[in-house]
Amino acid sequence: MAAPRVVLLLSGKRKSGKDFVAEELRSRPYFWEHGLDFQRLLDASAYKESYRQDMIRWGEEKRRADPGFFCRAAVEGTAQPVWVVSDTRRLSDVEWFRDVYGAAVRTVRVVAAEETRRKRNWVFVAGVDDAESECGLDQGVTFDWVVTNDGDELALDEQLETLLRWLRDQL
Repeated sequence: MAAPRVVLLLSGKRKSGKDFVAEELRSRPYFWEHGLDFQRLLDASAYKESYRQDMIRWGEEKRRADPGFFCRAAVEGTAQPVWVVSDTRRLSDVEWFRDVYGAAVRTVRVVAAEETRRKRNWVFVAGVDDAESECGLDQGVTFDWVVTNDGDELALDEQLETLLRWLRDQL
């Protein structure tokens, strides 16, 4: 596996649009032309929501035993010069990537107002929305970019173009 030139770690609350932003980055012609690969954890279905608390518990057990377990799985076999990890959730995730990939790592926080998230069918669930899996990066990280994803396509496009210009300069 070749070391990446850039690792973008996207984080944000449920229904903030992390996967949408990752897809927007991936779908830009520049990325297709350069054969870039992106890590996506997309399923936002009701089925996933019904198992979310059990998945959180299982994930916490795995992380306690091995903090890099999910981070290694996200990048296994990846050889592209830019990696986008679309669902970074904990400070330990950011620390693992920084320890392994150093200066290549950049953090992107995707934010959306609660009103916007509600329009995307978000409803606060105790034990989920107040758990580390949702709040673990609310403190302790200075994000390189904060992308506001409240449904304004023009504003989102401007923010992504700024990020893409920076990425082009790194390659």
